[in-house]
Amino acid sequence: MTWPRPPSATPARLLREVPNGARVTVAGLVILRQRPGTAKGVIFVTLEDETGVINIVVWRTLYERFRRAVIAGRMLRVTGRIQRENDVTHIVSEHIEDISPLLDRLLDPDLPPLPDRAHRGG
Repeated sequence: MTWPRPPSATPARLLREVPNGARVTVAGLVILRQRPGTAKGVIFVTLEDETGVINIVVWRTLYERFRRAVIAGRMLRVTGRIQRENDVTHIVSEHIEDISPLLDRLLDPDLPPLPDRAHRGG
């Protein structure tokens, strides 16, 4: 079985090489969603790919726009900007896609390719 690597997704292990402030696209399984009361509406999502974990920051306005994907997505592709403080790297999200249908490829690799719209979360 191989990992269903979404197009244009940078693996977690390579994020430390991406310059601070650069735009990047990542993808992974949702392993944690947090909405701390002290975070002023910010949601933190942790994704995991085959190389490590990825910390995602979702501001309230973006959450309202991509609510369905943030709440229900089991596998997400996120485009955003690298924000690095000391040894901690976050992706400040700009666009979030639910790519959960790719998970079916793990169970049945003989399935026909997904329509392009599934990759865009539509």
